[in-house]
Amino acid sequence: MSGQRRGTAIAMTDPERDTFLRTQPLCRVATVGRDGDPHVSALWFVWDGSTLWLNSLVRSQRWIDLDRDPRLGVIVDDGGTDFMALRGVELRGSIEVVGEAPRKGDPLSELVRPEQLFADKYMGGGAFRYDGKHGWLRLTAEKVVSWDFAKLRRDR
Repeated sequence: MSGQRRGTAIAMTDPERDTFLRTQPLCRVATVGRDGDPHVSALWFVWDGSTLWLNSLVRSQRWIDLDRDPRLGVIVDDGGTDFMALRGVELRGSIEVVGEAPRKGDPLSELVRPEQLFADKYMGGGAFRYDGKHGWLRLTAEKVVSWDFAKLRRDR
């Protein structure tokens, strides 16, 4: 994974980034369509400390695009209207499908952790519930950039 070259004064530390990615509810995912146009959609996700896991409908434009071209850009951000409160993380890389698609629950050791993280984050805990419509996409980022504009206040 390549590091951040610009904006290092406002970059999140690794622990700050990890906490941010674990707690944010939504990401925006950008794929490349057949005609080269971008397609951006909102999606739930989990972060396990090194990998972003996306639980996506397998009958979606996003899935079709990624099947054709696995490159993916993701933004996770928050902050509202106060410029100094803006913070976020951008991740770029290629995805791979993990497990059966759609996922119906066939035992797979590499999905135990992301499915539990997802169940804890979005399903109130307990066991992950399979709906037969979603599949898992794993993004191991090749590039990560973060920003926390509140750090500009600390420099004054």
